[in-house]
Amino acid sequence: MNNPRTEHRFELELVVPGTTEQVWRAIASAEGISAWMTPTDLDARVGGGLVFHMGPGPDDVSRGMVTAFDPAQRFAYEEDWATLTGHGGADVTPLATEFLVEASSGGTCVVRVVTSAFGEGAEWEHEFFDEMTSGWGAILDNLRLYLTHFPGQTVAPMGASAPVTGEPDDAIVAVRDALDVADVGDPVDTLGIEGRLERSIPQHLLVLVDRPVAGLLSFFAYGGDGGSGIYMQGHVFGEHAAAWVEREQPRWQAWLDTITRTDAEERASA
Repeated sequence: MNNPRTEHRFELELVVPGTTEQVWRAIASAEGISAWMTPTDLDARVGGGLVFHMGPGPDDVSRGMVTAFDPAQRFAYEEDWATLTGHGGADVTPLATEFLVEASSGGTCVVRVVTSAFGEGAEWEHEFFDEMTSGWGAILDNLRLYLTHFPGQTVAPMGASAPVTGEPDDAIVAVRDALDVADVGDPVDTLGIEGRLERSIPQHLLVLVDRPVAGLLSFFAYGGDGGSGIYMQGHVFGEHAAAWVEREQPRWQAWLDTITRTDAEERASA
């Protein structure tokens, strides 16, 4: 490496409910990470492998290695972000992410996340970190929601995706219209689930589901050189969660297909 000189870094801090042990299980075990972020494989030791399954396809993964594992205190890992973004061999250092946990008052903990890397200052590097900086806030808030509503529970993951013809901002509007929501707190009653809109930010919606199962249902709009699309990610909990996902996932896939197809037809006729 020719000593890359551009530093990329962001830091986030969040207060979450729970003891340091409860928070540690959520951030430093495969079951815990999968319950609020994305399905994850983890060899929980320094030098152990780490795989984040980030999308519907078998190649939508990010691979890394654990670099620190101090129970109830510090968890850190590195990822090959150059390969992840299609720039394998780029003169950059690994993407280093560190979670720090500290007990606070009132049965809460402070979680601090620091992510950094050095590169050459290429445009793709800045774009990657801009997206991570904006996206990590929502991802970390999922940790808060998990520890608030579903602490210690095992997740049944659900996913669906569909391509879109328009821009990501337009795609998320189509999903919002289909859910018939406008503002955070609005009720959601779609395909038999009941809940409320918990988060609404550019290119992302999150529904907190109450019935007939409990969980989080996220919708992400994305765009890039490979095209645009909508990815739906579900974190479902409870005794009947796995059976519900097996039964209902095809219905949600068909629903998403209908939304994107209708949106495309409307654009074509405009």
